[in-house]
Amino acid sequence: MSEPPLPSKRRGRFFRFGAASVVLLGVAGYLVVQYDTGGGTSGPGCRVVSGKDDGATYEFTPEQAVNAATIAAAGTTRDLPERAVTIALATALQESALRNIDYGDRDSLGLFQQRPSQGWGTPKEIMDPAYSAGKFYDGLKEVPGYTRLPLTVAAQRVQLSGFPQAYAKHEPDATLLAAALTGASEATLTCDGRPVATRASGTDAVRDALARDFGRDALEPAGAEVGDAASPPPSAPGNGDPGSDADAVGRTMTLPVSTEADPGRKARAQGWQLAHWAVANASELHIERVSYAGQEWAAGDDGGRWTPLDGGGDEDGKNSEGADGGAGAVRITTAR
Repeated sequence: MSEPPLPSKRRGRFFRFGAASVVLLGVAGYLVVQYDTGGGTSGPGCRVVSGKDDGATYEFTPEQAVNAATIAAAGTTRDLPERAVTIALATALQESALRNIDYGDRDSLGLFQQRPSQGWGTPKEIMDPAYSAGKFYDGLKEVPGYTRLPLTVAAQRVQLSGFPQAYAKHEPDATLLAAALTGASEATLTCDGRPVATRASGTDAVRDALARDFGRDALEPAGAEVGDAASPPPSAPGNGDPGSDADAVGRTMTLPVSTEADPGRKARAQGWQLAHWAVANASELHIERVSYAGQEWAAGDDGGRWTPLDGGGDEDGKNSEGADGGAGAVRITTAR
């Protein structure tokens, strides 16, 4: 015997409930995707493209860019290969979407969702991106042959995650980020660079951030100096402001690139790592221009881009002033 049909009011109520459930599920799914991919954040954005002209790209936020640059710096200062940086970035993409979050499963915290109760450090330490990245690399170095392992296997042996296959889906994006942020690919990372409301600004803030990520031992021997009138920075292409060079004096930091501190890496790659690091930190540190190897990035609403300087640069990275870019300099100019 079939059941009698529901009264029209009840049918309408069930219909509305079902429709609302579908909408809520759709919104929830959207939010999950946005969290997982790092999208959905308003404001200035960053973009990395493949140096192989294969069309691969990854878009992310300034917050994510700062954290990714810190992770890469922590790897290269430990003389680890690009593959190690790729593994670390893929792990952080999965664990936190490259956000330094103060919550997680049980007592998990930070970029890598490390747990104080499991010996990763104190909550304050774990919330320091440079510290947490260093702890991940310390664990990775203990994995025999990690450079030859599938990424998800290498990451899992450090993380001991309940979802060991989840890291693999981030490998393409992590590979793009690692190539740019280790300097292996050139002029491939751009950001809008519109300043955010932070206290950090000026060359002192840039120096402090460099020391935070690369260590003072790596910064001081490089002879980082603030520009003076005798060596004004190059003008931003097409800015139409004849007084821009003079105005930038005192706001420009020159970072000589040398192989002495890291003889295992080519100077040009070191230079591009510093240049991309500066672009990644542009919003946070109010950086206006970055130049290296005959190329210059300038902050702007068009997403920022690398363009040739007047005079260009040769294969050794010489800039328009004739400085030897092979062991030359990265120039970082902060906003007014």
